[in-house]
Amino acid sequence: MQYRYIEDLRAEVSIPSNGILSRTLHNDEQLKVVLFAFAAGQELSEHTAATPAILHVLEGQIGLLLGSEPREARAGTWVWMAPQLPHSLVARTDAVALLLLIKQSR
Repeated sequence: MQYRYIEDLRAEVSIPSNGILSRTLHNDEQLKVVLFAFAAGQELSEHTAATPAILHVLEGQIGLLLGSEPREARAGTWVWMAPQLPHSLVARTDAVALLLLIKQSR
């Protein structure tokens, strides 16, 4: 496949009434792209990623903990995270975010 075209990312996912929905939009040797939808109050507990990651908030408000630094993210917020950075999040409102995991060549 030479390209994938998605006209409206937001239309690709519905916010669940309770819980977290994730949808992988792309996955190859270089990149994994996951679209998340969070019901208000949902959390991802502290974890790390083995690769660099980019989080782009598309809708809603999300509380982030990046390492030891708390941040408040909203639609339009963009975050780059180094590999192994401890991070967590809580959806303050219903929210949608795009996660890109950048796979490194060895």
